[in-house]
Amino acid sequence: MTPLKIGIVGAGGIVRDRHLPNLRRIEGVEIAAIANSSLASAQAFCAAHAPEAEPIADWRELVARPDLDIVWIGATPYLHRPVTLAALAAGKHVFCQARMARDLREAWDMLEAGQRRPGQVTMLCPPPYGLRMDAFIRSLIESEHVGEIYSLELRSRNGQFLDPSLPPHWRQQREISGANVLTLGIYTEVLQRWFGDVREVAAVGRIFQEVREDLPIEIPDQLDVLAEFADGFPAVLRFSGVYSGDPEEVLEISGSRTTLRIDFATDEIRDLDRGETLAIPAALDRPWQVEADFIAAVRDPSAPRPHPTFADGVAYMSVVDAVDLAWRDRRPVVLRIPNSEG
Repeated sequence: MTPLKIGIVGAGGIVRDRHLPNLRRIEGVEIAAIANSSLASAQAFCAAHAPEAEPIADWRELVARPDLDIVWIGATPYLHRPVTLAALAAGKHVFCQARMARDLREAWDMLEAGQRRPGQVTMLCPPPYGLRMDAFIRSLIESEHVGEIYSLELRSRNGQFLDPSLPPHWRQQREISGANVLTLGIYTEVLQRWFGDVREVAAVGRIFQEVREDLPIEIPDQLDVLAEFADGFPAVLRFSGVYSGDPEEVLEISGSRTTLRIDFATDEIRDLDRGETLAIPAALDRPWQVEADFIAAVRDPSAPRPHPTFADGVAYMSVVDAVDLAWRDRRPVVLRIPNSEG
């Protein structure tokens, strides 16, 4: 088996704790090079976690290496577009950490670059929320267990930004994170996979701490979204990084036959009308195998392309962009459906 050589751009916590261990379990995969925010940080990461890899000072130097087959992007969103475009132009396969990009325009650039090179595999990292139960929830919806969908209510709230003395997080900086707000993109991806496209949004956002360490904050600490799906039912989506209660990652699906309550933090599914917890059947329990799915697609050009695709990313970035416009302009925004078509 010919080894596949990977170069990593941006080696943060998710690369260290999730991607790197899982890639090492796949036969014939080599971590050949790592570029981080500085040469010193790349050297430190390699010394601690990937001694077999060469630390690289600049991601452009890494992408240009002719011996690499794959560029694995673990950097923050502001680098996703430039690294993806450069890596595809250099003939590499690309795995990109979510969120896809800073805004819809950048996401479209990435999708179109991938479409021009159909022989190269591209994939976005899926959110872990809902991944195990994905097939089971789809089966419950398709089998009429819930009945006709009446409404959705999502609560994603924690106290990450509650302390006003904390320095600005990169997720609060538009230059780095773009239009992405809290977990909006994560749950948009999950909900559109289960319920179809969002067609209209209205939003109210608030920034509670407008300056942190002399840096203006332009991304809401709290966001409430009213969305309408293509099938006509509404969704109330509440996001907060300044919530002082117990953290919540909860979705309630209200239907004509029952209401399901999903706790994404524990993967618990409750049928509220029947008063019972639904176990995920073993045949529908999907483990995390993201890295293996990507590598399998690289090795077999005839295999299905793994999800989320770049088109999936454009679909959720369409909603992220629309919500950003809606809360800043204080007006509803209608989306083009399907959201991933040009």
